[in-house]
Amino acid sequence: MCTNYAPVQRQLLRDVFGVEPPPPDYPPETWPDYAAPIVVAAGNGERRALVGTFGMVPKARIPPGVARFDTTNARSETVGEKRSFSGPWKKGQFCLVPATSFYEPNYESGSKSVRWRIWLKEEPEFAIAGLWRAWPGDAGAEVFSFTMLTINSDKHPLMNRFHAPGKEKRMIVIVPRAEWNDWLTCREPERARSFMRAYPPELMDAEPAPRAKAAG
Repeated sequence: MCTNYAPVQRQLLRDVFGVEPPPPDYPPETWPDYAAPIVVAAGNGERRALVGTFGMVPKARIPPGVARFDTTNARSETVGEKRSFSGPWKKGQFCLVPATSFYEPNYESGSKSVRWRIWLKEEPEFAIAGLWRAWPGDAGAEVFSFTMLTINSDKHPLMNRFHAPGKEKRMIVIVPRAEWNDWLTCREPERARSFMRAYPPELMDAEPAPRAKAAG
């Protein structure tokens, strides 16, 4: 699963994704419950950028007394059955999550994980397949949240190197650039499953990228 990535910055939303950057600014790295940009279909073949909270059910929307649960990733195999995701999936609320890289834990050097950065060799900016939804906000305004779709990666030569030993290997679904509009305008869940495929490992690369220690 992916809970940390680097979103595309504002100017690249305009230059690469063809959307007007939305307010407000957002951090250079995204973690659960952080704000980050997504791209959705706006009708008439147009796209629109929104800022949403990473995680389909933000912390602030979890009812009192209910233990916090993670909705940053949606398993493609069960997305239509899980309460947190089934509505947007069946309604075709598909989005692109613009990114320049993402991060996963690697345990090859021992029992303690090391954060690694993964990126695409020929695509400095790419798009992750996501789902999105709206929530009622203040004064009648809407606020948004999103999740990333994942698939099994046990047999992927690169992505099976991440996450704890003995655990199922998962990877995010990366939408090829030529299919961005097809994904955004898809309204049929069964057709959407045709996008749930692993990105070619020869087009990806990775390196250790430990988090910087806080000063002091």
